[in-house]
Amino acid sequence: MTLLIKNGHVLDPATETDEEIDIFIEDGKITKRGKKLKCKAERVIDAAGSYVMPGFIDLHVHLRDPGYEEKETIASGVRAAAKGGYTTILAMPNTKPVVDNADVVSYVHKKAESEGLTRVLQVGAVTKGQQGEKLADIKGMVQAGSPAISEDGKSVMRTDLYREAMKIAAECKIPVLAHCEDIHLVQGGVVNADEITQKQGLAGITNSVEDVIIARDIILAKETGARLHLCHCSTKDSVTMVKQAKADGLPVTAEVCPHHFTLSTEDMVPYDTNYKMNPPLRTKADVEALRQGLKEDIMDVIATDHAPHTQQDKNQSMQKAPFGIVGIETVAALTYSELVLKGYLTPMQMAEKMSYNPAKVIGSNRGSLEVGKDADIVIFNPKKTYQIDKNNFASKGRNTPFDGRTVTGEVEYTICGGKMIYEKEMTGGKA
Repeated sequence: MTLLIKNGHVLDPATETDEEIDIFIEDGKITKRGKKLKCKAERVIDAAGSYVMPGFIDLHVHLRDPGYEEKETIASGVRAAAKGGYTTILAMPNTKPVVDNADVVSYVHKKAESEGLTRVLQVGAVTKGQQGEKLADIKGMVQAGSPAISEDGKSVMRTDLYREAMKIAAECKIPVLAHCEDIHLVQGGVVNADEITQKQGLAGITNSVEDVIIARDIILAKETGARLHLCHCSTKDSVTMVKQAKADGLPVTAEVCPHHFTLSTEDMVPYDTNYKMNPPLRTKADVEALRQGLKEDIMDVIATDHAPHTQQDKNQSMQKAPFGIVGIETVAALTYSELVLKGYLTPMQMAEKMSYNPAKVIGSNRGSLEVGKDADIVIFNPKKTYQIDKNNFASKGRNTPFDGRTVTGEVEYTICGGKMIYEKEMTGGKA
């Protein structure tokens, strides 16, 4: 199929392109770029007034498959991803069974390929069963296509074991995606530890729970040479430590999620479990530090930590309900509304943090609109203002604190390998 995207404002960090040009796609590849291209195409999209960016790449998604298909399936997850503008997503390994061997990696990859939508790359666990006692088959999972390892949902508390895993990751030339949480410091906490949550009588999670492990993991990255990517950073000091690590020339990158750069504990509806996530929402000072960290390019990536749960799961007390919210269908609008329109990011930085930089973290040649690259493209309307409606989600999860929130910016088309995998005009917004 041939496709011509004309009159769009192209944002391509790889080539620093920031202008109105046309893009021609043939056999799944970008074959021409330029002003007023005169190419015969089977389909023409007039992208006037919209941004044309490399397809988004999410380094942090929970697809829940295998084992928890009542929460999400690979099928519903990739539909949600396509609707969110994503052409590649990384699935976390805390499934049932845990992704700790090549067979489970292959199961996920084959199942995702059969859907023919967004690409899924399955991240491997660090330890067997995520029990923190014996290393998983890291090399075998890499050979099966795992782009990274992670113990997401927890930290490997045995530092000696984690160091060994980092050495193997360095040898395999893959990054370690680190969920930073000292389990011994959590002490039953369910929300951030501050005056607001204390008044609600809820056990708090201090910033040190995250910060202690960030410091440890940076030290281990320095010793082993492993590429360390810090997941869902939520604290002011996380920005400080990442800045110092980069100043020291260490192979450290970091991500921030929309809920952490948008909401603080002051925004929480008391006892509403849609505001319960891990790490928790922090203070306004933390939120501002994260925004500044993104603005100054200290924090490299915007990821979602998309974590769907059933209504029954979330319809419990704050103490009993599971951590996590969905986010893959709201991230682009929240990023544009909260960071671009408020002056923290340029549109080009948005493309960098949602596509180009994530690609670099995992050593992928995607995240670019250069001639010769796979045609992974998102067309984003920066003028559309609307209210988020969880009932229109393609994800099975409805657990979001952003339902009813007014935002600006909407994904209109998602193209993966030259194939149209989401089109708002044709679907009425449903993938």
